[in-house]
Amino acid sequence: MTRTAVRLLESTTATLAPAPDANPLLPLITSGAAGLDTLAALAMEQRVVIAADLRSFRHLAERSADEEPASAPFFEMLAEGEAVAAERLVAYAEACGVDEERAAAYEPLPCCQAYPSYVARLALGESPADVVLVLSANFASWGGYCATIAKALRHHHAFTDEACAFFDLFAEPSPELEERARAAVQAGLDTGRIDGHLAVRHGRLLQSYESMFWHTLASL
Repeated sequence: MTRTAVRLLESTTATLAPAPDANPLLPLITSGAAGLDTLAALAMEQRVVIAADLRSFRHLAERSADEEPASAPFFEMLAEGEAVAAERLVAYAEACGVDEERAAAYEPLPCCQAYPSYVARLALGESPADVVLVLSANFASWGGYCATIAKALRHHHAFTDEACAFFDLFAEPSPELEERARAAVQAGLDTGRIDGHLAVRHGRLLQSYESMFWHTLASL
């Protein structure tokens, strides 16, 4: 049974794989060309994104408990991860020169906040199993970005392990999260709650909004 979920997760991830130029900020960070102001903006935008995604994942966990119980563990783990990410982001922000006063005064950029806004839309109205499929495909590229950024921050800016811990959190695959995703997707398939075509549509929009995030920061 699990093979069906594995195939769907793999095919959806391949279909939604971002284009090579989807993240123009990454080569700037990798080469050391991204300045501290841009890195600080990344920290402050992530601060807002994490707070929004945390609420969305908690809502999805609550919805799933009633509608699709097999999806609940996936979203519970995502919510726990966002809470840890928020804590780790503080050290990264401080390394970029961001204190609490600066963060509080920061005005988020609209194109950077389209991603969490769409996640909230998915959380409100889409099948939790479909959302598991969409997010799992999206996370595949995010982990690679984080690994590259963490390495570059250490090399070009001599950031400490503590300052890079936010990116290190997402840099390695999580077998437990992947297992929870497979269980949720399999249950969705077994109960007819997954619409693969609709999931790909949502996934393309979500990937586009993430690309907007990176393009906006790169333009700074």
